[in-house]
Amino acid sequence: MGWVDTLNNRVARSVVGHWFRLEGSGAKVERAGSRFSIEMRAGLTTFVAMAYIISTNALILTDSGGTCDCDRELYGATCANDPAYTKCLQGLKLDLITATCAISCLACVLMGSLANLPIALAPGMGLNAYFAYTVVGYHGTGKVSYRNALAAVCIEGVIFFILSLIGLRQWFARLIPASLKTATAAGIGIYLSFIGLQSAAGIGLITGSQATLVELGGCPPQYRDASNVCHGHKMEGGPTWLGILGLMVIGTMLLYRVKGAILIGIAMVAIISWPRPTSVTYFPYTPAGTDAFNFFKKVVTFHPIESTLNQFHWDLSSGEVWIALITFLYVDILDCTGTMFSMAKFGGYMDERTQDFEGSSMAFLVDSSSIAIGSAFGCSPLTAFIESGAGIAEGGRTGITSIVTGIMFFIALFFAPIFASFPPWATGPALIIVGSMMMQNVVQINWKYIGDGLPAFITIIMIPFGYSIGYGLIAGIGSFIFINSSVNLIHRLSRGRIAPPNYAERDDWLGFVTRGGFKSNIPPWIMRLFGKQPVAIGESDEPRSSDLCASNDASSELKEVAVSCGQHDHQV
Repeated sequence: MGWVDTLNNRVARSVVGHWFRLEGSGAKVERAGSRFSIEMRAGLTTFVAMAYIISTNALILTDSGGTCDCDRELYGATCANDPAYTKCLQGLKLDLITATCAISCLACVLMGSLANLPIALAPGMGLNAYFAYTVVGYHGTGKVSYRNALAAVCIEGVIFFILSLIGLRQWFARLIPASLKTATAAGIGIYLSFIGLQSAAGIGLITGSQATLVELGGCPPQYRDASNVCHGHKMEGGPTWLGILGLMVIGTMLLYRVKGAILIGIAMVAIISWPRPTSVTYFPYTPAGTDAFNFFKKVVTFHPIESTLNQFHWDLSSGEVWIALITFLYVDILDCTGTMFSMAKFGGYMDERTQDFEGSSMAFLVDSSSIAIGSAFGCSPLTAFIESGAGIAEGGRTGITSIVTGIMFFIALFFAPIFASFPPWATGPALIIVGSMMMQNVVQINWKYIGDGLPAFITIIMIPFGYSIGYGLIAGIGSFIFINSSVNLIHRLSRGRIAPPNYAERDDWLGFVTRGGFKSNIPPWIMRLFGKQPVAIGESDEPRSSDLCASNDASSELKEVAVSCGQHDHQV
């Protein structure tokens, strides 16, 4: 037995192992295949896969102008020619790098320690763009101020917390049909792969096109315009080919089950990309490249938050603020819910009977509280990151994975120049690999019944094509309601005479919603507060067969159950 196995066994038998339900810990319900060393590696993999958010989120939110302002009558609507405004934006960017690391660290540690889930939280991509470019507007040209928008985000987090506290958010999650939850995982897989193929967060193999929206790209950066369209030299870009090499290397290592394959591939491509005088460098000899390289050379640095901390303005009189608040609510609840359930499905800890997962109540509470706290740091709404799938693919099964990711975000507070310098073509291959893994459950969709299959397919294609998990779920849920409500109405009006030929093959959606009753969604501490026994995942208000067997006055309708119980006792 090597030192790694010895360490795993000691941790598993400790209080830590029992709390996180590691395999061999003796916990009532252990997480199969969970090992301390694997959890550590998985957490590091998740962090590396999502480290791009440190710089990307700061760049996007900086475009909102934050707390910076100028004389717009003198310098124009965007303050483009004001040197003081430009200097303020530079400080704002450093503030937001620190804020992103700090809130991501806190949220991941809370998710891991309280919910025991390998799901990482950070400011959500898409929501930050909506916050910066639609709500606040580029350099503050929108109808809502930065401070007012932060207040709306804080209110959203409080509303989420209340909904999660009383169980309504869990109930809403269970309303989503099982086929759509599975389809969401597959759609997210394609979405991840699509992101990994693009230039902003991937290998640049797919670029924009004025004729067909997207096309084969792979051209060097200098041959792409502002719309990300390649103008010649396709498939001649060194970063693209380096990313493809990384994809093949990771795939080959996974084939041989090399431990840490995804992490090794990411690190390999990143290290190759750091030297400057190469065709694949992440620091070209341009003003932006030079600035990035100068930041990279600092290696260790820390910048305290100076301008974004607790910058709320509680003016809710504007209708635009309420529009932003409602948009944050429905997009975030669908995005986060869809991601969490997809990761639960991918990680293998989804309860197929109730279509819920262990720790869901605490996970939603952590998510909502993190949104409110993040707004105090000056950030847009946080959400569960689909890059968590990279850590799960490495074997992450418990909250230790999230805690390690959170610790890495804390370290990034001081080593931000390193972690902010992983090129997109280094992390892109990992996203493509994870996307392929998330497609494996698509066979579990009930394709035989069109009322389940078509909405699932619409969900799968709309998530990547609509570039939003929330919009994909809206499309899937809407089509599911229309098709199945129409069928149910016709079935009832005709008293069962008019029904699809395979009507009996439909998924039992109502059964998933009602099993366990509403009580199964209420957090256990609330049940205990009112002197009630909490309903565990997988339990139901319906009598179990063992309970029926123990009854002395079993009716004739329960004979089959009694027989089955007798057979079971005989086998035991």
